[in-house]
Amino acid sequence: MSEAPRAPHSRRFGLGAMVAVAVAAFGFSFALVPMYRIACEKVFGIRLEQGPGDARAAEQAGKGGRSDRMITVTFDAGVNSKLPWEFSPNQRSMRVRPGELYETTYHARNTGNRAIVGSATPSVAPALGSKYFIKTECFCFTAQTLAAGESREMPVRFMIDRDLPDDLNSLTLSYTFFKNDLLTARLSEAKPGGSADAPRSAP
Repeated sequence: MSEAPRAPHSRRFGLGAMVAVAVAAFGFSFALVPMYRIACEKVFGIRLEQGPGDARAAEQAGKGGRSDRMITVTFDAGVNSKLPWEFSPNQRSMRVRPGELYETTYHARNTGNRAIVGSATPSVAPALGSKYFIKTECFCFTAQTLAAGESREMPVRFMIDRDLPDDLNSLTLSYTFFKNDLLTARLSEAKPGGSADAPRSAP
């Protein structure tokens, strides 16, 4: 007597495998930012920074006097392949004086056909200079939401610490934008007129 067909079991197995692959893919994409941070800091020697530096900026301003030293800051930008955005600095470089506050802007545009949430990861090179780069305002402090076709100017306010080593005369500030899958999914699930968890812009 022939055995009964096992198609239902095979289908269940195939469905389970597909779900497992989808979950694994989501987890991998969500882990892209921390993986990027590790690669930059451990492999390339570029230190990544997060968080505002208002207290440090106030401390620098309280030291008094004006530095005669000038530093060149270069601005760079990149976008992960999963994020359909255009992103670039509005100026490529700036001459700055340590201990003084400066502002620059980056331009971002969503070239996709739906709203997407992105998160920016900053880095400063060379790595030695990263702890002397103080950001008091930055779009990287919060997730950014752009509607389909929307453009936005994103400001960065920063200061170079007066204690920057004498052998460092130039620094590069870079940002890489990644798609925030979790917040994008929440945004898609939000009902019209409802409240989405993803902020539309930095404070």
